[in-house]
Amino acid sequence: MSSGIEAEVVLDAAVVLSLGMNRVLGHGAGLAGRGAEALAALAEGRAEARAAALAEVETHERALREVVERNARIAALAETAAKIGAEAALPERLQPGERSAAELTAWCAATDPLLDEAERRLSEHLAAQVATQIFTAPAEGLTADTGKSAPPPPTGDDVRRNLERIMARLLPDAAEEERRAVAEAAGLLAGTGTAEEAEDVLQEVRLRIQDANRRVEERRAEERRRAAERDAAEQAAAERRYVLDSITAAFEDMGYEVQAGFETLTADDGTLTLTKGAWPDHSVKMKVDDAAHVRASMVRERPAESEDDRRVDVEREREWCEAFEAARDRLRDAGIRSDVAWRLEPGVRELPVAARPGQTRGRASQRERHRERHN
Repeated sequence: MSSGIEAEVVLDAAVVLSLGMNRVLGHGAGLAGRGAEALAALAEGRAEARAAALAEVETHERALREVVERNARIAALAETAAKIGAEAALPERLQPGERSAAELTAWCAATDPLLDEAERRLSEHLAAQVATQIFTAPAEGLTADTGKSAPPPPTGDDVRRNLERIMARLLPDAAEEERRAVAEAAGLLAGTGTAEEAEDVLQEVRLRIQDANRRVEERRAEERRRAAERDAAEQAAAERRYVLDSITAAFEDMGYEVQAGFETLTADDGTLTLTKGAWPDHSVKMKVDDAAHVRASMVRERPAESEDDRRVDVEREREWCEAFEAARDRLRDAGIRSDVAWRLEPGVRELPVAARPGQTRGRASQRERHRERHN
């Protein structure tokens, strides 16, 4: 990399939190209001005001995530209720909108006991279903979900109450095969003749419920893990996009033309090409990796042919280095701190020639044709 610069990029906490809030709220790439206030306070050196604004952003972002979790649980319980044919008194999912953090927190606190009660009632419904099939099913057999039946055991009423109490521990979102295994064990009660035999069967039911619930908890944990991975990937993409947009805005404000590089017609690969009208033979190639690392280097569009060309190269390199420092100041105001890890001073090496001159213009034309086809 000739006349190159490498810098580590760190996003301010206000940027990170605000981008997360915007994703939850479904807004664009702009910062949320309080996050912008925190950045303004940072730029103005008002530490106390920044701390207050940032604390409010953190509280609001945390409350938004709590609402997302409750909304997901409401959807899961509604799906479970439909699967087992039960009525569930579930609260409506909340659209956070412009609600305050206090309002969001209050809704979560009021919703939690409702969700716990709904889950309990779904478990009781499932328990009653199994008990009814075992103790009242016709002699020819139970449904396919519960196995075979026989005349009720002599200890019917007590056993049924114990069975329903034990079955109510089965989590309602147990998988079909897990419910079937529990029901098959419970179905053995129909063949018991003594209280001891019935208790042995009930113990087997307990064990199968424990196994089923363990599997349910494992699936829930796996779903939470996948959701966290999706959230992290979306956050990383939002941060990378914010860095790219901020760099683009900073250099465009200084008179540069900035074009994004695309691996395909639709996939932004994180590269930028900077040009100026007064630079017919030069451009700067920049690459942003994961919103954490920036690399940039100046290149020539055609080989240098004279000492005068090389003199111009050094002038352009100096101009570019000054512009990069000015851009760092602008980016700092946007909550993006950059620490230069490596720099090659102007004139140290001969500028490389761009691999394929005009490639950027070709890609821009491709993107324009792509947009026209989809309009």
